[in-house]
Amino acid sequence: MTSFTLRVPTDEDAYAWHELFDDPEVMEFHGGASLELSVYEEFTARQRSHDATRGFCLWTVLDKKGVPVGFTGAQPWPHAWGPAGEIEIGWRLGRAHWGLGYATLAAEETLRRLRAADVPEVVAMIAAANSRSVAVAERLGMRRAEAFRTPESRTDGVCYRLALR
Repeated sequence: MTSFTLRVPTDEDAYAWHELFDDPEVMEFHGGASLELSVYEEFTARQRSHDATRGFCLWTVLDKKGVPVGFTGAQPWPHAWGPAGEIEIGWRLGRAHWGLGYATLAAEETLRRLRAADVPEVVAMIAAANSRSVAVAERLGMRRAEAFRTPESRTDGVCYRLALR
């Protein structure tokens, strides 16, 4: 069984995420290109704020040695389109950590924490072609709710939903 820990992202995790996600395969369904370090610095700061105000965020996933392998958690949907105001569960791991069970196990822990925080429902907005993330959503018991097309990249996606109460 994969052993992991979830923690609120630190300033240092911005550097770890920048390095882990500097890979075209990892970013294939997230704009396709690597992001600047400053994006991850702002992103980790926003997650700390979510944790402080909501009790949950996109947490850093650490392997059994305490090394960051990516993130898994939940946050308010950050766009004006789609499920505005709803809580989105998500996951992203460095390529070397795919297929080891981290995404599903950490997402299951996220669901446990969200239930404890009395979150009624979560969504997962997934690129239709992202079969790995679709598989994680389905392993979590999420149901395919609606199709969408992203306004920016004009790619097809699927919104999965799961009631937590």
